[in-house]
Amino acid sequence: MSIEVNNESGLPADEENLIRLGRFLLDSLFVHPEAELSIILVDTTAMEKLHIEWMDEPGPTDVLSFPMDELRPGTAGRLTPAGVLGDVVLCPEVAQAQAVKAGHSTQEELLLLTTHGLLHLLGYDHAEPEDEAEMFGLQRRLLADYLGGKAPEETVS
Repeated sequence: MSIEVNNESGLPADEENLIRLGRFLLDSLFVHPEAELSIILVDTTAMEKLHIEWMDEPGPTDVLSFPMDELRPGTAGRLTPAGVLGDVVLCPEVAQAQAVKAGHSTQEELLLLTTHGLLHLLGYDHAEPEDEAEMFGLQRRLLADYLGGKAPEETVS
């Protein structure tokens, strides 16, 4: 499993923890062990540019996902094909502000956003209420399993 973290944000982040989380999530979702994932941390200026270019929305956001091979979760005994999942782009500055409001650490917020972004790479969405319930329920369960207890409250915008 290839997970690359590139911190271009200028802020410190626990990159090894993001890699461990990525491995845990990909294993839990039965993604092929040769799948590739990229996690990129950027500053607010870069995130705002991406947000405008790809979502046509102003201002920086917390997380964006850019799927590549349109892989979907596998099942027990049946892995996804090998491929490139894509990029999860995080903005630690936005995450930090959200973490303060939610009452947890910036690192917990980055873990939450990474989980959210990875689920988007695997085709999950939250545009419809039933899809939102499924995605956020899975997100909570996966993050709680990774953290060995309770997941931080969702703040994903």
